[in-house]
Amino acid sequence: MDVETNGKTVSQVDDDGKPNRTGNVLTATTHIITVVVGAGVLALPWAMAQLGWMGGVGVMVTFSCISIFTYNLLADCYRYPHPVSGSRNYTYMQAVKSYLGGRMHIACGIVQYSKLAGITVGYTITTSTSLVAIKKAGCFHRHGHQAYCKFSNNPFMAAFGVLQIFLSQIPNFHELTWLSAIACITSFGYALIGSGLSLSVLLQGQGRPTSINGVGVGPELSGEDKMWRIFSAMGNIALACSYSTVVFDIMDTLKSSPPECKQMKKANLLGITTMTALFLACGSLGYSAFGDKTPGNILTGFGFYEPFWLVDIGNIFIIMHMLGAYQVLAQVFFLIVEMGAKMMWPVSDFVHKEYPCRIGKMTLNLNKFRLVWRTIFVIISTSLAMAMPFFNEFLALLGAFGFWPLIVFFPIQMHIAQRQVKTFSLRWCALQLLSSVCLLVSLAATVGAIHGISHNLSKYKPFMYKQ
Repeated sequence: MDVETNGKTVSQVDDDGKPNRTGNVLTATTHIITVVVGAGVLALPWAMAQLGWMGGVGVMVTFSCISIFTYNLLADCYRYPHPVSGSRNYTYMQAVKSYLGGRMHIACGIVQYSKLAGITVGYTITTSTSLVAIKKAGCFHRHGHQAYCKFSNNPFMAAFGVLQIFLSQIPNFHELTWLSAIACITSFGYALIGSGLSLSVLLQGQGRPTSINGVGVGPELSGEDKMWRIFSAMGNIALACSYSTVVFDIMDTLKSSPPECKQMKKANLLGITTMTALFLACGSLGYSAFGDKTPGNILTGFGFYEPFWLVDIGNIFIIMHMLGAYQVLAQVFFLIVEMGAKMMWPVSDFVHKEYPCRIGKMTLNLNKFRLVWRTIFVIISTSLAMAMPFFNEFLALLGAFGFWPLIVFFPIQMHIAQRQVKTFSLRWCALQLLSSVCLLVSLAATVGAIHGISHNLSKYKPFMYKQ
């Protein structure tokens, strides 16, 4: 459909017949920053403490530079076969299928959706950790900082799981735009509170000694444990740099002129540069404040006791962010399973039939398959979180698992296919070398995270952990 504007005919539909998109570099940059600023930011001071000034700053900057490069390669793959004039790929998996074929498409789906499922476990751990921290803050405020204030995460995880079971029955919950606004405000809120409290410690002259090499080997830390912590710290940083699961969703909001790939490259540079500056500030301030004793999460590890109300506000922000973010990501996983079920059982009432249900002034459509499947999923993810409620190690595992395949391997392979880079040419060898090095880093971080989880499980019985 065309309309007349200032004497010019302007189309209201895009090149694929869908409504015109209105996004630009600024909106794409905002989306990137909103996605990457998550609870993982609060683990960066701990990662900095394990790596030290040289390693911490070096790893953050290196990962950011690699991310800018590979996300730019990914931006060129939004259209197929040409970055400017080709047809649009609406999802990461669709782009992989276009450039690399069906087998790679399946492999990408397994990695992407496994990570999405894993993130729901991480969000459950993060939420319960913050809820326990609020309870502990009140306990320490009333009874003193030396009081015994340890509580089980399990009741809080169970309550969070029950709430998510109800929220999961709302179809298309991910389309509620206010969730993104809340996520943006609250994520910046707790990141700034954590950084601000760290800065206040430094301004009061109470900062702890730091080191260029991080936590030193000694009576409390063996050389082997130091190595495992370094690997786990790299996983924490890798998770903080990731927005690969939504990169094509962001590009799909950009107007078609100038070309989406050019706009996205500018947004990648602006977004990742801003992200890196925030990460360096948060990590550096937290490490400077607490030195070798930097907690795994600066708002829940009780590096700060007072003002307890501000610590509580920071944790409330985390809970609000996790509450909505869980559904935003879980809905993507839910929908792919339900699409497969509808294809497999095309005439089943159990899978297809909707039952209207009125709650107050709101009417919801309930579906038996959705009710059963989503409930089972939330129960499983909550049970896994209760069995392994270890914040840093689980975040490191998620970061390590997704970094190489989604941020490095697939973008590089699609670029090689798109530009028809000759095998064993200088560019081909350089790209494969980068991919190989990142694979080794991801494997090391994965092993470090798994070692940390297994080490904690040897000390704490499953479902019996107290924070």
